[in-house]
Amino acid sequence: MMYPTPVPTNRPYPPGALTPREKVIYSLLGIVVVGGAIIIGKNIIRKLITNAEEKNSYIQGNPAMYAQQIKMAFENDGWPGTNMNALRQTIQAIPSIEEFRQVMGSYQRLNNSNLMGDMKGELKSTEFNEILAILATKPKTGNAAQPLVLSPRQYLAWAQRLKNAFDIEYGPFPGTDEKAIKAVFMEIPTQAAFNQVAAVYKQQYGNDLNADLKSELEFWEYSTYMKLITDKPKS
Repeated sequence: MMYPTPVPTNRPYPPGALTPREKVIYSLLGIVVVGGAIIIGKNIIRKLITNAEEKNSYIQGNPAMYAQQIKMAFENDGWPGTNMNALRQTIQAIPSIEEFRQVMGSYQRLNNSNLMGDMKGELKSTEFNEILAILATKPKTGNAAQPLVLSPRQYLAWAQRLKNAFDIEYGPFPGTDEKAIKAVFMEIPTQAAFNQVAAVYKQQYGNDLNADLKSELEFWEYSTYMKLITDKPKS
């Protein structure tokens, strides 16, 4: 009796066994599936955390509210640049360094991003330094707004903010941040306090504040801005 000749095969493995190549392919597929599941899981958890944090963002004085306002200032309603007026007002409203740290945590949960890192990316160096000067005047603890305290630290912060306003650059061109100057002038409560700021400015930078103001502002701007000071009580 004649038997059919077996068909030769290139697979030297028992039936059902995987070749090394197949093992590698299936291992890679398993890694992709597991990795994808982990990523999806992380995204779901992150979304839940963001949603939970957003529920607190409408509460006045809540860190999530400040964090949301900061993000909106960065976005500036879709316009280029950051809304510095909105950012400045939000930072000023935060009552303490302790509260600011909570705002940073809330910002991370809302945006999965570091607040100080985003601020450095959004602002010019002089604007960033202005924000740091505002923060430097805040008490270490407390969750309620405190009345303005005239102190050497506060005078120094105002002097630093004015210098940063003078030193701002727009691309390769030097400029002046008039809005930052006006913000400082609006905050200074008296003519005597302004004189203290001028003295600290002289000590810190070696320049006369009034001379620098005249140099940085147009003559009609200088008179307008100085009227903000001369209209204040003397002491």
